[in-house]
Amino acid sequence: MPDFPGQKKIRETFYLTRVFPETVCAMLLDVQNLKTYFPIHRGLLQSVVGHVQAVDGVSFQLRKGETLGLVGESGCGKTTTGRSILRLVEPTGGNVFFEGRDVLRADAEALKSLRRDMQIVFQDPFGSMNPRMTIRAIIEEGLIVQGIGSPKEREERVFQVLGQVGLEPSCLNRYPHEFSGGQRQRVCIARALILQPKFLVLDEPISALDVSIQSQIINLLVKLREECSLTYLFISHDLSVVQYISDRVAVMYLGQIIEMAPSAELYARPAHPYTQALLSSIPTVDETRRRKRILLTGDVPSPVNPPKCCRFCPRCSRAQDICRKEVPPVVQINAEHTVQCFFPDME
Repeated sequence: MPDFPGQKKIRETFYLTRVFPETVCAMLLDVQNLKTYFPIHRGLLQSVVGHVQAVDGVSFQLRKGETLGLVGESGCGKTTTGRSILRLVEPTGGNVFFEGRDVLRADAEALKSLRRDMQIVFQDPFGSMNPRMTIRAIIEEGLIVQGIGSPKEREERVFQVLGQVGLEPSCLNRYPHEFSGGQRQRVCIARALILQPKFLVLDEPISALDVSIQSQIINLLVKLREECSLTYLFISHDLSVVQYISDRVAVMYLGQIIEMAPSAELYARPAHPYTQALLSSIPTVDETRRRKRILLTGDVPSPVNPPKCCRFCPRCSRAQDICRKEVPPVVQINAEHTVQCFFPDME
């Protein structure tokens, strides 16, 4: 990647190639028992009468250069998990370590420094941009907030990152409403890349786009991951896209990760009945790859008062008495494949 004036002020070390997890196991992100509860207020005095347990005990690690896909039904806590890691939402408990730095206990100055290395691309590109700001101002804002570079150096950096995402310099003085959805998402990706971060949370970055544009954005993200040595937390409900872009996949249900495995293994041999039901819903025209459709009955329990036993047992056809009485253990199927279930499919 070409250099630009003041680059060392943004990051002292820039990885020239992607570091693959199978060759280097340097840990970038360590999430331990992350919890995020939202209080429920009622009455004249707005007393707290309960909590929505949006994220309840999520733990995982991310290696440098790796992409972890986070999937699950709407409302399972995927987006809250991503925002809690970045402290866009303040977590209730747990620990998050980024390159050994304690994110959740960082003061304002330390958190500002962490922002250089940890960025997010939101689901709604139009809603995440100020409609009164030009594209130049939107992309450049991160450099200004961090106090990096002179106006000339910032301008050169903006031109550089604009080329990386496939936009023309002529768009810089235009406003968000003048662009299509795909172009707006490219602007949001450019805004996230301007500080040359090491870690990106991609919060359903293609769900608001036309199908014809989705593949272009996915291929752009893959290219940027290789060129910029980025590490992704890719949040999505599109299981086919997650399979394509992810090295590992974590499946969330009602605020908890219930299964995690390398992408190829999870899609070939899902062990949790919920994961099996999710994967059976993937449409395909290939008869040899089509799974028997598994239809789940019942509703997802309330996150205000989730079951004290297995959270999936009210909808599970495999549930037995023990599932309704105790919290299932985390079963280690192999070194990279874990599942939280009393009766996992071990085949």
